[in-house]
Amino acid sequence: MRRGFYIGRFQPYHEGHHTMVERIADEVDELVLGIGSADVSHTTHDPFTAGERITMITRALAEFDLVTYVVPIEDIDRNAVWVSHVSSMCPRFDVAYSNNPLVIQLFEEAGVPVHQSPMFHREVLEGTQIRERMIAGEDWHELVPDVAVEVITELDGEERLQRLDGSDGVEAENVESVEDIDELNVSVTDRAGSDADPSG
Repeated sequence: MRRGFYIGRFQPYHEGHHTMVERIADEVDELVLGIGSADVSHTTHDPFTAGERITMITRALAEFDLVTYVVPIEDIDRNAVWVSHVSSMCPRFDVAYSNNPLVIQLFEEAGVPVHQSPMFHREVLEGTQIRERMIAGEDWHELVPDVAVEVITELDGEERLQRLDGSDGVEAENVESVEDIDELNVSVTDRAGSDADPSG
């Protein structure tokens, strides 16, 4: 039995990822999908939680006759031990799949064979491009598997990204001093109410 490993941030899981998995499925019996940056969410770069990405991927992979394991992997800031970190979180695997030069280097240094695959319409099927389309209210649905579109729609993911984009630079050009920041904080409190709680 041959088991492969494929890692991505999957923000969101798109047709490029799906095509890559389809190609990998011809070479392995089982596949581990590592969700990179699993500890990061609710930013314009990483809008979806690990759990939301697991849902997208699990639903999308149901069409393949392939045993899959979807594993969240938190970031660490020590590249030299990254492969050990990944291996400690995942079922054992025989081969890794990546086109990322750093990932390839780290796996090869650890003695793990790496297979690369041609990118599928990389000029369009790229997470940044899809997120930018969501923020701009442009069409992005055709770039993402239908079941992943359903998950993103259920989450109001497009609206989340638009709000996050709006909050990234709120009045940033007007902030020149600590006093300006204090004034912004008072203004936000006045609008939201003194008992505003981000968790609720």
